[in-house]
Amino acid sequence: MLKWSAIFLVIALIAGIFGFFNLVAAAASIAKVLFFIFLILFVVSLITGRRRSL
Repeated sequence: MLKWSAIFLVIALIAGIFGFFNLVAAAASIAKVLFFIFLILFVVSLITGRRRSL
């Protein structure tokens, strides 16, 4: 999932260089959403991993 957010970030940067503003907004928002989903899943996995080891 982090890979996809990095891909959309690169797409947003390249599109920003070429001036495709609608594509920039779409790719950046998708990258943000995927990053936050990854972050939430990471925190949940940390919490559940600690619970099992105790």
